[in-house]
Amino acid sequence: MIPATTPFDPVTGEVDAVALRRNVERWAPTGIRGLVIGGSTGEAVLLDEGERDLSWDVVARSVPDDLLLVAGTGAESLRATLRLTRMAAGRGFQAVLVQPPAFYRGAMTPAVVRDHYLAVADAAPVPVIVYQVPTRFSTLDLPAGLVAELSAHENVIGIKDSRGKLETVAELVTRCARGFQVLVGSGSLLYAALETGAAGGILGVANLAPRACARIHSLHAAGDRAGAGRLQERVGPLHRAVVGGMGVAGVKRALDMLGYRGGPPRPPLGPLPGSRRAELAEHLTRAGLLAAGAAARA
Repeated sequence: MIPATTPFDPVTGEVDAVALRRNVERWAPTGIRGLVIGGSTGEAVLLDEGERDLSWDVVARSVPDDLLLVAGTGAESLRATLRLTRMAAGRGFQAVLVQPPAFYRGAMTPAVVRDHYLAVADAAPVPVIVYQVPTRFSTLDLPAGLVAELSAHENVIGIKDSRGKLETVAELVTRCARGFQVLVGSGSLLYAALETGAAGGILGVANLAPRACARIHSLHAAGDRAGAGRLQERVGPLHRAVVGGMGVAGVKRALDMLGYRGGPPRPPLGPLPGSRRAELAEHLTRAGLLAAGAAARA
């Protein structure tokens, strides 16, 4: 699945609904399983509730029925998380991705976090996916035992784990309930994670290389591990250089280079420095996404 970026109008700074629609319409036929709207790559923490709702409405009206739609609805309070979850379900989203509350980090003991997720799962009208946010962000590091406990709840169907540690993925696969889906957030780990029993990924790099990411999954499922591995060799470096090395600004600038609508990040996030654009173009060229002539003009 693609954790979609959020394009903003470069003049007004508002969510650019037309650009978002164009992006998702282009992503839809690439073989992906679905879209996550309102995640970290989508700058969700910089959006107000109305903007999230607008984005969900635009996407729900723009994609075919066979694509899975997941909304990022995690908030600092249980009340806000449930309100956002109901809003997303009302727009037709089939599941929600819920990050843990982390501002009062010292008070967020495993028991408190467990009770928070169980309360969300009990009240949510759609299934819940736990979101282990990258630990370089302001978040919690969820113990595997806690995730395993949550996996026993019938309405908690999976986790997106963005720690980027293969051993953690393997531990979650082993310890969580049968049928609970472990999804990785690192594009450099997709093939290896599938080998350990993960179900798939929600990958920032899939904004840029959706066909290749989807193909890694389909080839692996078909038993063509060599073919999947070759594609992973293209996707992994792209993830490390752009998603990991340049962040949201790099992903959005890369989208502009590839003919999507990336646009500027929302302040206080800044755009990719001009000095790094040639480097970015080179990474896209190496991944087979950008022609050499286009790279020279970037």
